[in-house]
Amino acid sequence: MSNLTATRPWFSRILTAAWAAVLGIFIALFGQGVWSALIAANLNTTPAIPWAVGVMAVALWLIWQYLGGRWWPRSTSHARCERLRANPLPANVFAWALIAGGLSIVAQAGWWKLASGFAAISGSVLPDMSKYPWLTTTLAVATGSLVSPILEQAGFWGYCQSMLERTFSGPAAILMTAILFAILPHPPMHVVLWPKLILFFFTGLTFSVMAYLTKSILPGMVVHILGLLVFFTLVFRTETAQSGPDAWLWIHATQMIAFAALSITAFIRLRRLTARARRS
Repeated sequence: MSNLTATRPWFSRILTAAWAAVLGIFIALFGQGVWSALIAANLNTTPAIPWAVGVMAVALWLIWQYLGGRWWPRSTSHARCERLRANPLPANVFAWALIAGGLSIVAQAGWWKLASGFAAISGSVLPDMSKYPWLTTTLAVATGSLVSPILEQAGFWGYCQSMLERTFSGPAAILMTAILFAILPHPPMHVVLWPKLILFFFTGLTFSVMAYLTKSILPGMVVHILGLLVFFTLVFRTETAQSGPDAWLWIHATQMIAFAALSITAFIRLRRLTARARRS
C-alpha cells in the first residue's frame, strides 16, 4: 500500500503530461485539418470565389473565443482563459520578446541553409498556385500563414505548456513542449529528417522560452507568423547538395552563430525585464 501511495504522484504527473500533449496536439492540428479540407474543396469547385477564407476566418474566431473562456461550460471559463495565455504585455517586454524571438528565427534560417548545403534537401513547400486567380491565391496564402501559428501557439505554448508548468519545473515544461513540437510532422516533407528535427526543436524552444518568460503567447504569435512567411517564401526552397564548404556556407554558419548569440543576449534582457515586472 505504501509503495502505491509513493508512486501515485509520479503516475499523476505522467497522466497530466499525456493529457497536456494530447490537448495541445488536438488544438494545433484539428483547425489546420479543417482549413486544408476547406481550401481543397474551394479550389476544386469554385476557385474564382475564395469562400473558404471567410468560412475559416469565422471558424478561427470561434475557436479562439472558446479557448479564451467564452460560452459553455461556464465552470471551465476561467481555466480556459488561463491556459490560453493571450495576456497583454508592457510595451518594453513585448518589444524585447519580439527581438529575442526574431533573432532566433534568423539564426535558425542560417542553420537550415547550412544544413541544406551538405544534404540533398528539396525544401519547396508551396504548391503551384499559378492556375488559380491571384485574389484567391493571395487570400489563401495569407489565411494559411495565420491559421497554423495561431492554433499552434494556442495549443502548444498556451494550453500544453501552461498545464506542464503547473506540474513540472519551468525548464522541464519548456523542454517537453519543444520536443513535442519537434517530433510532429512539419513541412517540408520527404527530406532528410535530422536537420528538420533540429530546426523545429529550436523553433519550439524559442517559443517555449518566450511563453515561459512573458506568460503570454502574443509575442510568440507575431514572431511565428512572420517566421512562417519568411521560411515558406525564402528559406524553404529547392536546394542542391554542395561538394564542400563555399563562401555561402561560411556566411550561413556565421549567421547562425552570430544571431544565436544575439538572441541569447536578448532573452537574458527579457528575463530581467519580466522578473522586474513581477517584483513590482
